[in-house]
Amino acid sequence: MINELHFSWLVPFFPLIGFLIIGLGRKFLPKPLTGFIGSGVVFLSFLVSLWIFFSVKNGNNYTADYFNFISVDKLIIPFSFQIDALSSLFLLIITGVGFLIHVYSASYMHHESKEHFARYFSYLNLFVFFMLLLVMGSNFVILFIGWEGVGLCSYLLIGYWFKNTEYNYAARKAFIMNRIGDLAFLIAIFWIIAKVGSVNFSDVFATESLHRFSSTDITVITLLLFVGATGKSAQIPLFTWLPDAMAGPTPVSALIHAATMVTAGIYMIARSNVLYSMAPVTQNVVAIIGLATAILAATIALKQNDIKKILAYSTISQLGYMFLALGVGAYSAAVFHVMTHAFFKALLFLGSGSVIHAMSGEQDIRNMGGLSKKIKITYFTFLIGCIAIAGIPPFSGFFSKDAILLSVFEKNPVLYGIALFGALLTAFYMFRLLFITFSGSFRGSAEQKNHLHESPSVMIIPLVILAVLSIIGGFVGLPEVFMQGGDKISAFLSPVIAEHSESTVSHSTEYLLMGLSTFLVIAAIVFAWLKFKNYQRSETQGFGKILENKWYVDELYDKIIVNPLNKLAGFLNSVFEKFIIDGIVNGVGKAVQYSSRQLRLMQSGQVGSYILLMVLSMLLFFVFQFFLRK
Repeated sequence: MINELHFSWLVPFFPLIGFLIIGLGRKFLPKPLTGFIGSGVVFLSFLVSLWIFFSVKNGNNYTADYFNFISVDKLIIPFSFQIDALSSLFLLIITGVGFLIHVYSASYMHHESKEHFARYFSYLNLFVFFMLLLVMGSNFVILFIGWEGVGLCSYLLIGYWFKNTEYNYAARKAFIMNRIGDLAFLIAIFWIIAKVGSVNFSDVFATESLHRFSSTDITVITLLLFVGATGKSAQIPLFTWLPDAMAGPTPVSALIHAATMVTAGIYMIARSNVLYSMAPVTQNVVAIIGLATAILAATIALKQNDIKKILAYSTISQLGYMFLALGVGAYSAAVFHVMTHAFFKALLFLGSGSVIHAMSGEQDIRNMGGLSKKIKITYFTFLIGCIAIAGIPPFSGFFSKDAILLSVFEKNPVLYGIALFGALLTAFYMFRLLFITFSGSFRGSAEQKNHLHESPSVMIIPLVILAVLSIIGGFVGLPEVFMQGGDKISAFLSPVIAEHSESTVSHSTEYLLMGLSTFLVIAAIVFAWLKFKNYQRSETQGFGKILENKWYVDELYDKIIVNPLNKLAGFLNSVFEKFIIDGIVNGVGKAVQYSSRQLRLMQSGQVGSYILLMVLSMLLFFVFQFFLRK
């Protein structure tokens, strides 16, 4: 019998082939064929991933060693894939949501020239390849290769419209801030090698290897890994790159900055759950940073007016909740929220793309309004996404959010109260976005009003599919209070992630917590409806101005980090480089030239001068020999 998992290499292979074909043939491939190849290779990966998922579900795990990637003395790092419950679930998310976004892109980017259209799809395929490499790697080095690869592709796709200088700055900002976290990740890998002599997950997480780590080692390594995760997953203090990354095309925002790349940090910590469970100090740091990020981003989203920026801060906030779950040891709940978030956030981003498409490129929600009558399918699917992210039962976001909140309540009721407040902010700002955009009267120009129309079916079908997933996706993680053994996702992940200890919360208390959160969320939505159903544009005043300006975090970073570094660079360029570096280099050249000119004078061609120098030299030699030499 053929083991399905022997063919796991096909999952990243198809997108890589797509990248090569489209990239090399970008000058002559017609756009329909480019879109077909780009989407088709990801769909093939999805089919193989589905095959792998059901094989793993039947208890069939697999580690495939292909060749030794690095071999230095006793350190051997193989190029190998590990297929288990965690990686197979992420494979489905990446390829499934990725395929829908590729299909959507074929229509959304149709206005691009043939060559740039192909460049876009080649970048997108390359991103999927690296993301798959990241989750399939059986050791930290292969994971890190994928980690760096998705960072590169993110840079390329954010700066896709490279003729716009601001977009290039946004791409550079994302690249640099990710590198800060990546350095910490790299140091952690070297630390692990120094202690264990291996980077394979099976070796590092083995009981024998864990005994080689001191408590300090565990704490420092997990903190370094977490710093790496804060860069990739946009947590305090390395979160400001993500809103600026909205400079890229909207499908890019949906794929990279909502459903896949930004969840890489969650995957890495969930994969390293054995280490984190042994580091209570790090877990507390993760929980506090995650909760602080969730609240900070949610408050900023309250006063943003760019439809994509609101969704960007929403993504940062939701990622904060995932880290909060990781910090309290609810690893399965965090992964569960990754899955449901991929559904409804990809839906919301693609829905915003449909709105922008209908509004001829307009992104400011203050210039919209009344769109529910013009783009009904987009409105209906966007509404489903808002309900899901707000956490209203029985939509997917409710079950994953409830799993996180319950775990936090068990750990610390104070953290639970703050997290619940953040959930209310989420409901409020998302329905503020919905009501300002789709309700009331139209506030755009007459030209925009005449242009309003529903998106083509190629863009609508992915929205409908994601809407359905946003409705039913949460049923794989039904809490025990609803159905004994209903939490399929925790059971599925149990071979990789130790199951959360039995809940200490009674069923009656759990029902009360669910009812309380649902009631408060609905109250927040009603408040948003009353406030924004007939929205009229007005200037922001007072504290709202601070939120509109994102707590001035970017300005603070500019003042204490960017500007001083620019001044230092200017000083080094104008003074150190010019007078010291150039001075030394040019001085050597000038000294050689001067010495040559002086020595040249000795070759005068006058024999008398040569005789005189010879006699003087002989006299000096005799004086030295008889009077000065001891």
